[in-house]
Amino acid sequence: MSQDKIFSELNSAVSHAIEALGRDFAGLRTGRAHPSLVDNLKIEAYGQQMPLKSMATVTVQDARTIGISPFDPSQGAAIEKGILTSDLGITPTNDGKLIRITLPELTQDRRKELSKLAKQMTENAKVSIRHARQKANDTLKAMEKNKEISQDDSKKAAGRVQGIVDDATKKVDLALKNKETEILG
Repeated sequence: MSQDKIFSELNSAVSHAIEALGRDFAGLRTGRAHPSLVDNLKIEAYGQQMPLKSMATVTVQDARTIGISPFDPSQGAAIEKGILTSDLGITPTNDGKLIRITLPELTQDRRKELSKLAKQMTENAKVSIRHARQKANDTLKAMEKNKEISQDDSKKAAGRVQGIVDDATKKVDLALKNKETEILG
């Protein structure tokens, strides 16, 4: 394996971890309506688990209300049940054609819980990044052992790996800081 391939795989893994964190953060309820709060909810329909976004149109009706229009109105009850059993802690209203979710104001305790959850999501992203670093470093050590690269090249490459990881960690920490400001502010 070449060093370029190692760095390509590392950059890819780091990017995926940061993107996954962004998706996780988008699903955190911060008191403002946003379609991403419910887009990826899994709904039991047609004998299988399906993401809500493949079953309905999700729109924001106002700052605290999300509207869900099922493509198949007969699945309204299944969508409603999926929302009720999710970890969102929200009770939807269903008029037969449109399911509405009104987001309540967040209490200070709930804001603290969401902040803790954001920190946990951030730590998961950092674990993924560290795992990618370990994999890259192990590959570099194996290449050095097999005399594919010199010890100096291995050390330089390991420094470059750490630089990539440090940059990614800074991005993750900044994302957490921004999300906490949004949650607690």
